Amino acid sequence: MATKHEKILEYIEGLEIGHKISVRQIARELEVSEGTAYRAIKEAENQGLVSTVERVGTVRIEKKHRSKIERLTFAEVVNIVDGQVLGGSTGLHKSLSRFVIGAMKLEAMIRYVEPGNLLIVGNRDNAHRISLERGAAVLITGGFDATEEVKQLADQLELPVISCTYDTFTVAAMINRAIYDRLIKKEILLVEDMLNPDQPPVFLRLDDRISRFHESVRVTEHSRYPVVDERGKLQGMVTAKDVVGHDPEERIERVMTRHPITVTPKTSLASAAHDMVWEGIELLPVVNAQYHLLGVISRQDVIKSLQYMQKQPQVGETINDLITKGFEEGKGKDGEFVFRGMVAPQMTDPLGNLSTGVLTSLITEAAYRRLRRQHKGDMVTDNLALYTLKPVQLEREIQIHPRIIELGRKVGKVDVEVYHDGHMVGKAVVTAQLIER
Repeated sequence: MATKHEKILEYIEGLEIGHKISVRQIARELEVSEGTAYRAIKEAENQGLVSTVERVGTVRIEKKHRSKIERLTFAEVVNIVDGQVLGGSTGLHKSLSRFVIGAMKLEAMIRYVEPGNLLIVGNRDNAHRISLERGAAVLITGGFDATEEVKQLADQLELPVISCTYDTFTVAAMINRAIYDRLIKKEILLVEDMLNPDQPPVFLRLDDRISRFHESVRVTEHSRYPVVDERGKLQGMVTAKDVVGHDPEERIERVMTRHPITVTPKTSLASAAHDMVWEGIELLPVVNAQYHLLGVISRQDVIKSLQYMQKQPQVGETINDLITKGFEEGKGKDGEFVFRGMVAPQMTDPLGNLSTGVLTSLITEAAYRRLRRQHKGDMVTDNLALYTLKPVQLEREIQIHPRIIELGRKVGKVDVEVYHDGHMVGKAVVTAQLIER
């Protein structure tokens, strides 16, 4: 039987796109407390089912697929620019395909405005009206209002008209930053990217007999299965090793491993891979917030997906990309690997010295690059011990010398020394978990 929380989520998911909801309405219609309704709405927001806009309320929106993650809804734009909705609130759930800066003559500007666009413009009433007529929403900058005619037209066409206090350039930069951040997130593979909703996981139940395990092995050729209760909640994992020597009529519940390690759809694949390597497990159950089983991922599938992602072109730059952009690999006087570059202004702390966080990233990157010369698989940092740290000023060259001191099948350990002008300014030991391909 579903819990109250689950019933509310099912109710919200069944609502039409654009439908407005509130805590009080949910509590009244489903006969639950307002606290329960509030928590469920927050969970729905985390799942991308609704979006809450100040002074408007909570609106059911279309759940985004990862392939369209760079698209923003107008409701999200309102929150990004801290705006006020002047009209057309019933269209907040819609996504914008692109935004247009209204910094030209009206005749020239309108040529670029198409359905699904967002026109960012100041207090130009004609531009507001014509944009709506052409199927585009409007974001008015500078804190200006819209005419009553424009507001009524926005309501009629279900196209939002938003007002915010920022200037046009700032607004465009804020929206562009939000889209850019989503492009970076798109590069990060999550567990949900691997799950196939058309292929439900094979599982066993608590009251199944061990004979059912053997039957499943013959059919699927798998040797590990999640175990669920009558409500579909994960209770354990059972493997071939667990059932050895037990009577075929004995219940699965008596031999399974309880409280298994799990992941959620939003767990990164890198994190899942680290757990699998560290714990020495081959299969991870995927569960939702209510611990219902959604699927399983295997170690082999995770590694294949990570390898595939590494072959894809970069879309957005991360902090690490920006830090290492000015650094290059080379050879030192002894012919050994060296990673060298200049300390750029954005890499410094308030005193103008190389930031500790940036230095840590550079040390880790140098260790990874050295390990990859002998280990072609992926790796995840397990431990970093920084023993020596001396200040390095702006626009000084540093040389990072990583030296492998241990390399096994599952663990690599690298001693890293950082030099400036012939003097050691940093020393660390990096330990990484190695993921075999």
